[in-house]
Amino acid sequence: MNIVLQQKLPDDMHAARGLPGAAPVQGPWLHVDEAYAGQMALRCQLLSDRRLDVLAELPGSGPAVEELREMVFAELPALGFTRRGQGWLCPDGRIVPDGTGLETLGRLCQADFCVLQKPDGADEHVMTAAVLCFPASWRLGEKIGHPLRAIHAPVAEYDDALARRVQRLFDGVQPGRALWRFNRLWYQDAALFQPRSETEPRPVGSGRAPYLRSERQVVMRLPKTQAAVFVIHTYVVAAADVPALR
Repeated sequence: MNIVLQQKLPDDMHAARGLPGAAPVQGPWLHVDEAYAGQMALRCQLLSDRRLDVLAELPGSGPAVEELREMVFAELPALGFTRRGQGWLCPDGRIVPDGTGLETLGRLCQADFCVLQKPDGADEHVMTAAVLCFPASWRLGEKIGHPLRAIHAPVAEYDDALARRVQRLFDGVQPGRALWRFNRLWYQDAALFQPRSETEPRPVGSGRAPYLRSERQVVMRLPKTQAAVFVIHTYVVAAADVPALR
């Protein structure tokens, strides 16, 4: 697969925040950037060739997935998409039929989408559906159907205190009041599709590497089903195009 890079990191992702670092979303919660065409070509290829690796919908997730699809459709016109019959004309010139399920969103948007639902009486949200074309060192097949703490098990910083804070964030986010955060990690490899088993943690070096990978992560609540959605827009920028970070 070809390397796809953004030209720069967004200005509001330069200064680090303490974990979990969530803040109210200002402006649109979905984004289209200069890497749209290249990233979408990769996404469509993965959805065709690696479908089982990048797409999962458990029984019972259908109503939440459909509600998310309708919410995304409502955002598309402001992002440069145009209705064409029963489909969408995308910024790169493709026409994507409405379709059903998360695959349609995976073929329309740069972002990945993870749907999390909290079963009655449970303490944690569980990932019940996802389209994840650009995993950063994790595998969808190992995480689908698992609660938040198990999903983050390999993350050293994800201790009991942070787990409680993250769960409070998912419990407290309100419809129409999405929250966002971001991460930043140096990578030797610019590939967007980087699945890695939790038994094979990503090698971590010191200092700058050839590429900075950063995820703009949005957490929002669906008003009808009350499911939570984790939205991930991935940026990969060459080190030469990254200014001094704070």
